[in-house]
Amino acid sequence: MTTIRCAIVDDEPLAVELLASYVDRIPFMELAGKYSNAIEALRGVSETPVDLLFLDIQMPELNGLELSRLLPESTRIVFTTAFEQYALDGYRNNALDYLLKPITYATFLEACNKALQWFSLVEQAEAKPATATDNEIKSIFVKSEYKLLQINLDSIRYVEGLKDYVKIYTDDSPRPILSLMNMKAMEQMLPPSRFIRVHRSFIVSKDKIREIDRNRILFGDVYIPIGDSYKAAFQEFITGSAR
Repeated sequence: MTTIRCAIVDDEPLAVELLASYVDRIPFMELAGKYSNAIEALRGVSETPVDLLFLDIQMPELNGLELSRLLPESTRIVFTTAFEQYALDGYRNNALDYLLKPITYATFLEACNKALQWFSLVEQAEAKPATATDNEIKSIFVKSEYKLLQINLDSIRYVEGLKDYVKIYTDDSPRPILSLMNMKAMEQMLPPSRFIRVHRSFIVSKDKIREIDRNRILFGDVYIPIGDSYKAAFQEFITGSAR
């Protein structure tokens, strides 16, 4: 991606103009809209879609967090606000970044570079040939905090689901990678010839299974249960008759 189309939403005219002046100074950024409230922005971006929205949180009628939930998944968000306590809410709303006012050009440029990296990685992932087989897929990209991480499939041992989050356990790190997504989305990202869901809360890698004891899979000191509704599919999976 050589150009990121963006829009600015803020009920303070001076804040809008400041960010607009920053956009003008960044070659890969293109300003497609400026909006003084969330309702106007919702209408505007539906008519003129953008890649990235610089979105104030505290606004009348409809605030930035509420607006972010109404936008298409393809529209990424950088929240802008004077209140630090909204940072966690921004993360939960899948924001790329969170800028605390007053916003300097340096911090704004850093957020734009982060967005460029995000879109470039997504573009690379989508550019894979449609005929690619499971064996050709070597890695996946997941969002963790405000970063997009590439994880080698060979390193994944198992995935644990926790409500709206997943914890990805790998050979590369003593601590799991935490990502804001549900188990269904995670399951769809992983090639079914190598990974299988064995429980409502667990997905495991076939290559990492070393021991199965009484309907439980052992990963060191961790025991992962095999759910009753998953037993038949798991048995086929490990004997090689599935997929």
